[in-house]
Amino acid sequence: MKIAILDDYQNVALGLADWASLGADVEVFTEHIGDQDELARRLAGAEVVVAMRERTPLPAELLAKLPDLGLIISTGGPRNPSIDIKAAAERGVVVSHTGYLPHPAAELTWALILAAVRGVPAEERSMREGGWQLGIGTGLHGRTLGLLGLGRLGAKVARVGQAFGMRTIAWSQNLTAEKAAEHDVTAVSKEQLLSESDIVTVHLVLSRRSRGLIGAAELAQMKPDAWLVNTSRGPIVDQDALLDALRERRIGGAALDVFEQEPLPADHPLRSLPNTVLTPHIGYVTREVYEVFYRDAVEDIAAYRAGAPIRVMPVP
Repeated sequence: MKIAILDDYQNVALGLADWASLGADVEVFTEHIGDQDELARRLAGAEVVVAMRERTPLPAELLAKLPDLGLIISTGGPRNPSIDIKAAAERGVVVSHTGYLPHPAAELTWALILAAVRGVPAEERSMREGGWQLGIGTGLHGRTLGLLGLGRLGAKVARVGQAFGMRTIAWSQNLTAEKAAEHDVTAVSKEQLLSESDIVTVHLVLSRRSRGLIGAAELAQMKPDAWLVNTSRGPIVDQDALLDALRERRIGGAALDVFEQEPLPADHPLRSLPNTVLTPHIGYVTREVYEVFYRDAVEDIAAYRAGAPIRVMPVP
């Protein structure tokens, strides 16, 4: 059996699970391959592909070029819009998924918020360059934290905000006042959330309804000193509209871990804007999460070979 592990940027996959127990030929791809023809060539003969979440799309056109493929394992839970699950099913390819831990992304959300309001990136650079204090930070106590989405991740972020003494409000299309109250959060309209929040943080699943949810009109409703934080998915925010708002300083800034195109191009204008805090989609990149991903992947491959049940993604 030939197994391909995609997008292992840190080259840690083989050390975090017992791949040797499979007795298979395992190839690790540490660099992202964006060209579909090149990817098809490199994956030729692979019976199993382990995909790191949505880093590499696996569309129908690519799957058609991989006749030996029998199993795709998507790390990170039962959703992956970058895999054409229907096309895989039509070709007899099983698509399974691993478990996931939500708390690391919530932790990174707060790393970004604190870095943004206290100017940590600029102050840190100044220290390394021999300087000292540059600006004046903003406190969080008494401020308003607006959560777009109050699921498992959003609720964790809300609890930390409450510990800082923040007012917490939330909106999503199906959020009720009763559900929000379970987390000591007030449910509000989207318009109220955007206009009243000092920090707007995104915790929604990417779907047809949420794609482009935050556009020019929504950004215009935010306070001129408010920060937008996104650790969910890049396309939920209209990138062009966000760039305009940042350049014209119509909002305080944006702290982003996710982007419309990933990896973010080296010359992308977001990289040069001073009112941004940027991280390379590391919300889930912790040892604990990766151990779950690769352990479950090995278990699924062993079960697949044995004809035993595995965690199969539903076909849309």
